[in-house]
Amino acid sequence: MSTAETALPLAPQRTWLDRILSISGRVEAGEGIGALLLALNVFLLLGSYYILKTVREALILSEAGAVVKSYASAGQALLFLLVVPVYGAIASRVNRARLIGYVLLFFIANLAVFYLLGNAGARVGVAFYLWLGIFNMLTVAQFWAFANDVYTEEEGKRLFPVVGIGASVGALVGARFASAMFRQMGHYQLIVLSAAILLLCILLTVVVHRREAAHAAPDRAKKAEQPLDKKGGFQLLMTSRYLLLIAALVFLLNLVNTTGEILLSMLVEHNAVEAYGAGEAARAQRGAFIGEFYGDYYSWVNLLGFLIQTFLVSRLFAWIGVRGALFVLPVIALGGYSLIAFLPVLAIVKIAKIFENSTDYSLNNTVRHALYLPTSREAKYKAKAATDTFFVRAGDMFQAGIVYVGTALAFSISQFAMVVLVMVGLWLAVAGALFRAHKRLTGTAGS
Repeated sequence: MSTAETALPLAPQRTWLDRILSISGRVEAGEGIGALLLALNVFLLLGSYYILKTVREALILSEAGAVVKSYASAGQALLFLLVVPVYGAIASRVNRARLIGYVLLFFIANLAVFYLLGNAGARVGVAFYLWLGIFNMLTVAQFWAFANDVYTEEEGKRLFPVVGIGASVGALVGARFASAMFRQMGHYQLIVLSAAILLLCILLTVVVHRREAAHAAPDRAKKAEQPLDKKGGFQLLMTSRYLLLIAALVFLLNLVNTTGEILLSMLVEHNAVEAYGAGEAARAQRGAFIGEFYGDYYSWVNLLGFLIQTFLVSRLFAWIGVRGALFVLPVIALGGYSLIAFLPVLAIVKIAKIFENSTDYSLNNTVRHALYLPTSREAKYKAKAATDTFFVRAGDMFQAGIVYVGTALAFSISQFAMVVLVMVGLWLAVAGALFRAHKRLTGTAGS
């Protein structure tokens, strides 16, 4: 037998792309292109969202105010009681690529309606706020469900930090673009641009779906073409303590974060009124002031989030694991709201929220998505959709109650911050329980 016949096949070599992406996570041979396509997809999705988010703030704060914004957030939770079962029913009838495509096409059609109504002079601030909360929660949840479905648990732990860079950069670029172009383009031209970006997201989803199915093991490729079983998202949550703990964590996280956002909105609205007056004649000027403030604010959040995602997330995963990383954000929130309780001014609240949100949008988001890696496909799509939509907005509902009671009792910003600190304590307790549940589920002592 010749040497050529007995030689072992050469191991695949890492490409230049694999090596470059390894700055943010361990990328093995041939994995770079798939991770890059997913990162580009979420880059476009988050870029579109942050353009729309800046439009949202300008519309609702100039038309209705921060308190109405708080109550509108609560309304989204009730809408998700309808949205989640409908989403689950569609997921049980079509494969993953069609599911994502149908959902994005539905939201693109909605944007066309807002464009027409807005240009006709309708006041769409509250409706747009409600709609964008549904859009954001559902589309981002299904993107990460798709990424969970594409990768194995081991691959996801390595590659999610890389894919997450796309989200961080997309949020940064979208917010900066909106801030720079808000006066030139206005609310409704930015809406049209976002709709065009979402069409590209559909195309990229199809490309990734076909590519990964072609390269996957036969059983995984077969599953990728199949609809999910009939169990609904809420039903899955009720039968799994692990999934319920994730839902509780997300609920408390959002309760804390959204209450903090309302504190920031109150101060921004106050500053806008002080600068331009409270009358209807100054509404456009207040809207422009608020839009520019939030564009700058989101830009700083996303710049820091990008740096954390690129250089820290994969290293923290290697050092303390997915479970250990659960505690980073609540500890930051504990410090931030303690500071706000004693120094309740706009500059301090802005800085505290920048650190909180940048960690949330980078490290904490990656952790939340990675928690689903050891779960079933149904949990990845349906239970995750229920958690990342209803339980997030249920946090908003409770936040609205806190704002209502606090406003009725004439709470100061400091007093609101003290209430938030109590919620942070509960958040840390749930993180501890989830730490133990994840350890039992995966059977590992490390990550």
